[in-house]
Amino acid sequence: MFTLICIFLLLHLPLLVCTTKNYDCVFKVKPNVFKDGDVVIGALFPLFTLVMRNTSSDEEASFIHMQLKAKNYQFVLALVFAIEEINRNPHLLPNMSLGFDLYNVPFIEWGVMDISFTWLSGSDKRIPNYTCRGEGNSVAVLTGISWATSAQIGTLLKLYKFPQLTFGPFDPILSDNNKFPSVYQMAPKDTSLVLGMVDLMIHFHWNWVGFFISEDQKGMEILSDLRREMDTNRVCVAFVEMIPVSRVSYSSDVLLNHHQIMKSSANVIFIFGDTDYLQGLIYKLGQILMTWKVWVMNSQWDFATAPRYFMLDSFHGALIFSHHHDEISGFTNFIKTVNPSKYPEDIYLARLWYSYFNCSFSGSDCKTLENCLPNASLELLPKYLFDMDMSEESYNIYNAVYAVAHSLHTMLLHQAEIQPMQNGKGGGVSPWQLHPFLKDIKFINLAGDQVNLNDKKNLDAMYDILNYWNFPQGLGLMVKVGTFSPQGLHGQQLSLSEDMIEWATGIRKTPCSVCSESCGPGFRKTPQEGKAVCCFDCIRCPENEISNVTDMDQCIKCPDHQYANIEQNFCLQKTVTFLAYEDPLGMALACMALCFSALTAVVFGVFVKHRDTPIVKANNQALSYILLISLTFCFLCSLLFIGHPNIVTCILQQTTFGVVFTLAISTVLAKTITVFLAFKVTVPGRRMRQFLISGAPNFVIPLCTVIQLILCGIWLGTSPPFINMDSHSEHGHIIIVCNKGSVTAFYCVLGYLGSLALGSFTLAFLVRDLPDTFNEAKFLTFSMLVFCSVWITFLPVYHSTKGKAMVAVEIFSILASSAGLLGCIFAPKCYIIFLRPYKNSLHGFRYKTHSGNNKLS
Repeated sequence: MFTLICIFLLLHLPLLVCTTKNYDCVFKVKPNVFKDGDVVIGALFPLFTLVMRNTSSDEEASFIHMQLKAKNYQFVLALVFAIEEINRNPHLLPNMSLGFDLYNVPFIEWGVMDISFTWLSGSDKRIPNYTCRGEGNSVAVLTGISWATSAQIGTLLKLYKFPQLTFGPFDPILSDNNKFPSVYQMAPKDTSLVLGMVDLMIHFHWNWVGFFISEDQKGMEILSDLRREMDTNRVCVAFVEMIPVSRVSYSSDVLLNHHQIMKSSANVIFIFGDTDYLQGLIYKLGQILMTWKVWVMNSQWDFATAPRYFMLDSFHGALIFSHHHDEISGFTNFIKTVNPSKYPEDIYLARLWYSYFNCSFSGSDCKTLENCLPNASLELLPKYLFDMDMSEESYNIYNAVYAVAHSLHTMLLHQAEIQPMQNGKGGGVSPWQLHPFLKDIKFINLAGDQVNLNDKKNLDAMYDILNYWNFPQGLGLMVKVGTFSPQGLHGQQLSLSEDMIEWATGIRKTPCSVCSESCGPGFRKTPQEGKAVCCFDCIRCPENEISNVTDMDQCIKCPDHQYANIEQNFCLQKTVTFLAYEDPLGMALACMALCFSALTAVVFGVFVKHRDTPIVKANNQALSYILLISLTFCFLCSLLFIGHPNIVTCILQQTTFGVVFTLAISTVLAKTITVFLAFKVTVPGRRMRQFLISGAPNFVIPLCTVIQLILCGIWLGTSPPFINMDSHSEHGHIIIVCNKGSVTAFYCVLGYLGSLALGSFTLAFLVRDLPDTFNEAKFLTFSMLVFCSVWITFLPVYHSTKGKAMVAVEIFSILASSAGLLGCIFAPKCYIIFLRPYKNSLHGFRYKTHSGNNKLS
């Protein structure tokens, strides 16, 4: 037997010193409290626990003692309160009184069966299937809070078909009617608890959490459901610690890898399990003193046995999921009036007063207390020891008593219809007769809540989210900070008042519990190899892609009409643009085109004015006029490339360019052929003279132009140019350009022009040195050299530019090549006309020749 020490260290209360006499009185009592009635309800409550205390830093230097759990004594008060309330009610069991038979359930398994036999037999001899009671008037028994305790008792009671109502958390094992046909669970199901916990993680953006789970069937099911729901919502498990439920609350060897817990980046840890069997876990966690962790629990745990530190508590700021219930009117006032003198038969109440109010026993009967604190009341106890508000277990006990009373009432009414009751009492009531009525009982309690013992018809429980305030230590407040209602709309089931939440010591804002910091807008996640999906790196989105929320897996590509801003978190509307007349570049090119076309018109006017002079007549006057007119159109056709493109301008751009340039180059070719033939016909009788006389070179122009027209017709007939929206060439802009359609056709047109220019250049080069005052072969050679140089340079530059620049390059090439033809061919002639007019006559030519001969002589 353990050496028991009667020294209790309690906050705000003096140390208690036990005398030998008081020590004997504490344990020299009967194991039960009995209140007689016509019908008695049995109650097997866990009122004591074994607690381990360390006396030094050495973990082995510890002692274990038995301690009355003040928190659990509220179970007794709920039982007494409900029975007294029913006995005063004239409408419920009016001719029958209720009593109770209360036993303490010990903390060891064999002790549970021992107490069960004692209660059944009514004797310390514990004889199975035999009772020493004068009259068997017990009709039901209340058990809890551990499912394991209820399961052990239920295994025994099903032999007697004795109704058993459990007030602990709902457990699927106990709902098996084949194993436990006489067990009724008062607590609602926890089917929505997993949803509430995961919703809490999502609400606070906790995606990296740890778990302490009881190693039993319910714990395994909860863990499986949690993993499935967490995977759906991209929440990861940092670690899982399974705690065997076979370890009793005083066990000192609860295995905890506390180094892993302390080093883990998971700052939020969830605890799920039976409060009675995981009491050792609370003690161990309290020893580590991890004040920076946030604990989330599934019920109102008993923190009274956790180690005490100066002002600090590891569990300060914990969040607790507790079944929601309305307050029972009058219960708190009832507790305030409770004292040993009001209930002298209650040995546990006397023990409670003795332990916490500095009392001592007087007399040999060990029933009278003396030297107690004046005006002692349970409301003077700290809240972490005893809470005046009704706990969910006490609420279940209250409903269980009423369920038995309503079932009895219904059963008696049913029996009264068959045969009258003997003396108006229920002495003939057998416990097994109560089952049909308990299974179907449904009523509204005084708090306005519906009570239904058929768990298949129960709605999912609504939860209150409580926040444990214990700083400074000893405060021990449970503050409601939110609710979770599974009946609510999706996304609105969780309701929290975050400004009311007190987080763990040292945490001023909502704690963060993630494996990797969130990727902000403009970045995307990339998984870390071999790690959970919650562990990732952040990389910048590719060009023209955005991420506008945190933790995006993939960036979103901006539509073609939009572009990504610098931060890559928003798509901006692209500006529609084209080579407009209003643009500086468009305006400059348009002005150049107009100026060159005007200059060409002026040259044409000069030639018309001086049409009778030798220099104008030389090399075919008509061809010069045609060339000047075609050059004018060459300059003006560049205006088709400027301005907002449309289907008409797109078609006219390239075809007009090809035709007018073909006209100009073919005219140059005709002039070159004319020069060549003029010098080859000086010998009389040669056939070439007939070509020159007949005007054959003039047919070159229509012939070459018709070929180009055929090429352009094929182009327009197969794949004509069309309007194109270029959204990629220039950042932030959509450039409207003319797509050439068939690129092959475009280069055929350009190649044909090049072949004409190359032929003209070759022929002009051959006759460049022939003697004649008005021979323009050299000028034609230079003009073709400039033309070919411009368009050879055009090709690589054109392919290396995009958008408006590409259009500008083509316009510049048109203007440059046209200006080259105009300048090289007509500038020397204008020079002679205006600055050397004496050379523009036969007299001047003869004078120059005669002077040259004199010098030679």
